[in-house]
Amino acid sequence: MSTLRVGLRCDAGPKRGVGHLVRCLALAEEFLARGAHVAVFGTVERLPWATAELATRGIPLHPGPDTPTELVEAAHRHELDVLVLDSYELDPAGAGALRAAGVFTLAVIDGDSRGQVADLYLDQNFGAEQAGLAPAAELPGLPGRLLAGSGYALLRDSVITARPPVPPPATTVSRPRVLAFFGGTDAVGAAPVLTRVLVATGHPMDLTVVVGRPEIEAEVEDVVPGRGQIIRPVPPTSSLPTLITEADLVVSAAGTSTWELCCLGAPAALVCVVDNQRESYARVVRHGLAAGLGELPELTAAGIAGRAARATAARTLHGLLSSPRRRATLGAQAWSTVDGQGRARVVDAVLDAVRGAAVTD
Repeated sequence: MSTLRVGLRCDAGPKRGVGHLVRCLALAEEFLARGAHVAVFGTVERLPWATAELATRGIPLHPGPDTPTELVEAAHRHELDVLVLDSYELDPAGAGALRAAGVFTLAVIDGDSRGQVADLYLDQNFGAEQAGLAPAAELPGLPGRLLAGSGYALLRDSVITARPPVPPPATTVSRPRVLAFFGGTDAVGAAPVLTRVLVATGHPMDLTVVVGRPEIEAEVEDVVPGRGQIIRPVPPTSSLPTLITEADLVVSAAGTSTWELCCLGAPAALVCVVDNQRESYARVVRHGLAAGLGELPELTAAGIAGRAARATAARTLHGLLSSPRRRATLGAQAWSTVDGQGRARVVDAVLDAVRGAAVTD
């Protein structure tokens, strides 16, 4: 079989965030390790660190395409065998158009297939396999198979290599190291809100806050730390896995980074920052993979309701900061749930399907 040619269609930017690009990058690394030719198609806006991630791996970035017709034209122009679609914005008809044109199509979804008719679907969210569908089951009314659950979590090389061989032990520290980050751009402005909630715990801490944009940095710098508290804003960094493993507690959004935190065995407290995280957030918290701090609109609300939500989140954080055992329990449960082999399982499934189709033809 000649060299497999794989395209990944995703976008990233200050308002879109970088979750789609990060998980596509993880798939790209696995395909490259298997000897495939890989290219990314889409828009990466004002994220020099993200374009550098692609460049250092020798992955070309091509613009668009957007419409079903443009997707098919681009697939043929670049002689793609496989096209991965990871977007909430593309016309759902694109997957079916690609299949009809003979291009194997993998749709990365988060609970909702959006009517896409793909060869293979991936929902890496924890518990997705229990939502009435088993891994690799037939989707009702659709021809493809579903790879479901955190066993298929897409993680980059930097995360997999940083995974500890055993869950981190309970460690007593007088001033815990706390890391707060909310995606590559913090599109919803969660960092200042959670920085204030962390300060409100009154617990000593050494807090590092990843600030995705200048306006976020300015807000974080305006927060006045309490006694024994240090706040250190830092820009987005490729060293995030190292920061995670060095932290005693991580506060983050309940997005794609959840699976990185789990793989690394990080004791984490999560915030649901957008609607499409709600179901996964609830499952993760219910199963003890992370503590829950509520939803961002609740934490930013005015009046009594907002004050109550922030006070509840601060109590949860104080309990974690003051209990090494509770932190270790969360980290161990998370570590045992995501083993870092998800992307290999996904690529195995793609290669098996592509080979099977070639034999049939």
